[in-house]
Amino acid sequence: MKKSVSDVIVDTLAKAGVRRCYGIVGDTINHLTDSIRRSDLRWIHVRHEEVAGFAAGAEAFMTGELTACAGTCGPGSLHFVNGIAESHRNGAPVLLIASDVARSELGVDFPQHVDQRKVYEQFSVYCEQIMDPGSARRIVVMAAQAALNRRGVAVVIVNGDMLTQKTNDALAWSVHRPQPVIRPSDAELDALAAMIDTAETVAIYAGIGARGAQAQVVRLGQHLNAPIAHTSRAKEFIEPDNPNNVGMTGILGNHAGMETVLGADLLLCLGTNFAWTQFYPEKQKIVQIDIAADHVGRRVPVNLGLVGDVGDTIEALLPRLAAREDRGFLDRMLALYDSDLKAYAKSEREPDPRLIHPQYLTRMVDRLADEDAIFTSDGGGPMAWLLRHLTANGKRRFLTSLMHGTMANAYPQALGIKAAYPDRQVIALCGDGGMSMLMGDLLTLKQEKLPVKLAIFNNGSLGFVEMEQRVEGLLDAYTDLENPDFSALAKVCGLGGYRVETADELETQMRHWLSDPGPAILDVKTSRMELVMPPKIEMSYVTSTALFGVKGVLDGRLSEVTALLRDNFLR
Repeated sequence: MKKSVSDVIVDTLAKAGVRRCYGIVGDTINHLTDSIRRSDLRWIHVRHEEVAGFAAGAEAFMTGELTACAGTCGPGSLHFVNGIAESHRNGAPVLLIASDVARSELGVDFPQHVDQRKVYEQFSVYCEQIMDPGSARRIVVMAAQAALNRRGVAVVIVNGDMLTQKTNDALAWSVHRPQPVIRPSDAELDALAAMIDTAETVAIYAGIGARGAQAQVVRLGQHLNAPIAHTSRAKEFIEPDNPNNVGMTGILGNHAGMETVLGADLLLCLGTNFAWTQFYPEKQKIVQIDIAADHVGRRVPVNLGLVGDVGDTIEALLPRLAAREDRGFLDRMLALYDSDLKAYAKSEREPDPRLIHPQYLTRMVDRLADEDAIFTSDGGGPMAWLLRHLTANGKRRFLTSLMHGTMANAYPQALGIKAAYPDRQVIALCGDGGMSMLMGDLLTLKQEKLPVKLAIFNNGSLGFVEMEQRVEGLLDAYTDLENPDFSALAKVCGLGGYRVETADELETQMRHWLSDPGPAILDVKTSRMELVMPPKIEMSYVTSTALFGVKGVLDGRLSEVTALLRDNFLR
């Protein structure tokens, strides 16, 4: 019996493990959504396709399974771009069905026609068009296989009229997910072991590529008495149950993580693609192990670059290494990390009950949230507070926009995560700028019955941008936000709404917010003067901020300058 191309696509997606498809219905995908209606897949009807891209990518990132989204021709599919770019750079296996106008209208500048291939080739591991009904299953299988095995977005382009075409669909194309053992050669491992054995001090720097190899990384650290620093994306699986953990590097990092990476005689970079070269050592030896050969030596010159899965490589390396007895470097870094944690813990107290610092808000979320809660955050301040002040315990999960660095990702990603994990608490830490960028899909949370909890850091500004301007010695400009009462807005949209303006009412309102049975917003008025301070304050930061201070005083903003200096440099 012949099947329509739309039925073939949906059947292939289901057999590849897809459970949900995100998007907005419309002309060129109406037959596809009708096939979904008749299948076991769930269609999640968003209000803006960018949200669909974020949500599908978040579900795929958390589950490791293929998730789908679908867009109509022209503007419908174009609206996905930012969400798809974010998902692709996160390594999320997503399959986008990007539809186009009927084939008879190609080449004549027909309304809404867009060359989807040119748009999506740069954000995908696979981007092909179904040119014949008989190739529909084969193309979708290849797309799904690429997305799952190469960890990225795959795009299938299909003309609206193609979806109604019939095909025999005779060949049993299916998705394969091989799991090879990948490690360096014996000679390369011997060379690595020699470098480690002769190094005075060794440190480990683990990234997202060490996901799934936490036990091996910790075992290697303990065998070598080496401190283990990690990138921001590796927080959730490197921090827990790791006696050698010393935290993060980078501008969002801490002193111990930075000193570990910069201070060791030999740095072992395991599955990290951390982009900022100024946070790597300049003179020490560096070894990089990565599953992708084109990542080796891309961020910083390395003395030895090896291709391999982190876990497989450590398993083969450990028998070649002598255990290290000296704990001197490790103990110094652990002591420094303990100082970092004590400094963070000061944020659990708010000295002025009329004021709420964002760290105080985040620490309270950390204390009151479930042990297995899943957190997302918008870029900028909320991302920094999540990474510094939320506890990774091995059960909690975290997702932030660290590779793409977009705004407005937090609650759309939480939407997709909650759809995949309905029984787990899902909390989005939202900036007021990010929140106001995509507010329309608050209606999706209500309509699709997804009880996500949204905490809004409402400081009335694009805070991270404001900080960037100030530390460059500029007067902050065009960063003001005239916000609504987000709690009132929530109630209008059918969500729970809670508002907090002083520290002494925060805990009570937060408990109400977390226990609300439906989706709910906690609108918290936070301090605008708080900067995201790097682990080490360079003289250039002080000089540039002082220059901002002089300009601010001359501009009649003495009280603001005083508050900024008091809250960030003088306490």
